[in-house]
This record gives sequence, C-alpha cells and structure tokens, in this order.
Amino acid sequence: MEDNSFDSLNMVPFIDIMLVLLTIVLTTSSFIASGRVPVKLPQATASPAERQETEIVEIAASGQVYYAGEAVSLDALAAKLAGLDRTSPILLRADKTLQLQLFVDVAELLKREKFSRVAIQTEVIGR
Repeated sequence: MEDNSFDSLNMVPFIDIMLVLLTIVLTTSSFIASGRVPVKLPQATASPAERQETEIVEIAASGQVYYAGEAVSLDALAAKLAGLDRTSPILLRADKTLQLQLFVDVAELLKREKFSRVAIQTEVIGR
C-alpha cells in the first residue's frame, strides 16, 4: 500500500471557526461593557431620604459674591460657612463671563474649609 503525504492543508475551515469564535466573543463583550443585557433589578421599599438644605454660593458677572441671596465679601463668606456642617451640600453658581481668578478664590475657600459636597451648576447646551 502506498502512503500518500499531504502536500497542502486546507486552512479555510480553521479560519471559519476562528471567525465564528471571534464574533461570539466580540458580541458578548459589547453586551457586558454597555450593560444592554436585560436585567430585572430587585425591588425595595423607598425609605424617606434625608433632606439637607443646599447652601447656594453665587458669583455675579460684576464679581460680587452672594451667599443665600445676600451680598458678602470673601471674609464674610468664610465666617458664614464656618458654622456649617462640612458634609452640607453647597451649590456654586458663577456667571460664565466671570474672571477665572474670583471663581478659583471661592473654590479654594470651600476647599480650605474642607467642604466635601460641592457642586458647580452649569447649563445644558441645546435648551
């Protein structure tokens, strides 16, 4: 009996299998990464959330600083904030035409006083 040797190996079936496996991996990973897999989340009764009054610090285009609607200097603002709990939420609103230095001064004051919950209010484009 004569033994035939292979002169070449057909790679097309192997490539087809690898492409199918690659498609499965990429499809699965995109579902996991983007969270599009439908999941029914558990339910719980809503407990009343603790409401803390948000303190508002505003800086007008003229450079005047306001705390709770009252015009104050940076020193007076520091004195008024000194009596607050450091976890009190503070909303910082500044005019977009304001010089950056005054905004940085107010932000630095809040950082120096160790307030941990400071938010900067912005406007959504397209409204």
